[in-house]
Amino acid sequence: MSRVGKKPITIPEKTKITYKDRIVTVQGEKGLLTRSINTMIDLKINDGIINVIMMKDDRVGRSLQGLTRSLVANMITGVNKGFERSLEINGIGYRAELNGRTIVLNLGYSNPVKFELPEGISAAIDRNNIIKLSGIDKEKLGLTAAAIRQLRPPEPYKGKGIKYAGERIRRKAGKTGVK
Repeated sequence: MSRVGKKPITIPEKTKITYKDRIVTVQGEKGLLTRSINTMIDLKINDGIINVIMMKDDRVGRSLQGLTRSLVANMITGVNKGFERSLEINGIGYRAELNGRTIVLNLGYSNPVKFELPEGISAAIDRNNIIKLSGIDKEKLGLTAAAIRQLRPPEPYKGKGIKYAGERIRRKAGKTGVK
């Protein structure tokens, strides 16, 4: 049994939730999110609490119950508080700047890399080397941060590249000259 899936989700005040035709819609202070629910899972909404119920008690049903509960809880958190993700750029001459909805990154390539932000994600840049992404959809925010990190992943010898804030890069020793 999924321990995560059994926990009820409390609905905060000022949050409207509708569940119709296997589509859940969550509306809060920061915006609106919708998601379709798998046919093996059902939601019961009553008295400010959401319970995630599986139709069939098997391995797939239990895993989908926990997944669905986490997704709905993240939707509720997103429309009320929002999510934030920070990226750090390390390296001499590596920097970022914001032009409207485009992040222009100088990452040691011959030309600057232009990254267009998806709808619903906003960015702020501190000190030319810290990118702070924010949005209400946790999944889209994580995918955007991963796409930016993939433009120049951190390398293990000097640590140059784009990394998540708080990420620890395992460093390797370089070559040593033999005399």
